[in-house]
Amino acid sequence: MSGRDAHGTDLKKDLDATLRVRGDLGEEYESALVDSFLEKVDQHIDGAIERRVRRQFAEQQMAAARDARSPKPTDSWGERFGFGIVSLVLAVPLSAIGGSLGHLPGLLAAWMGIVGVNAVQAARTNPDLFRGRRRRPGRDADWEE
Repeated sequence: MSGRDAHGTDLKKDLDATLRVRGDLGEEYESALVDSFLEKVDQHIDGAIERRVRRQFAEQQMAAARDARSPKPTDSWGERFGFGIVSLVLAVPLSAIGGSLGHLPGLLAAWMGIVGVNAVQAARTNPDLFRGRRRRPGRDADWEE
C-alpha cells in the first residue's frame, strides 16, 4: 500500500467515524464535527504538498549537482570564429617580421607559433579532438559528422 493510499484510507476512516458520531450526537454538534474533519483534510493536503515540494526540491538539487559535474562547452561558434579571425589578422604582421628578420626559418617559426596557438585553443575547446575520439552527436549543433 502506497503512502497516498494509506492517507486516503485514513481520511475515509475518519469520515466514516465522523458520520457515525454525528448520528450519535445529533445535529447540534454537526458544525464542530465538520470543522474537525476539514482540519484533518487540511493537514492531509498540507502533508501531501510538503512531501511534493521536498521531492521537487531534492530533484532540482540532484539536477543542479549533475549539471555542475558535467563539463560545459567552453566555446561557441562566435568564439571560434573570432579567434580564427584574430589569428589570421595577426598572422600577416608576424609573417612579415619573421620573414624579413629570419628569412625562411623566421617565417617557419612565426607560422609554427600561429599553428601552435590555434592547436592549443582547439584542444581547450574540444578535448576529444586530439584523442582520436569522434564527437558525440548533438553535442555541438554547428558541427556535423
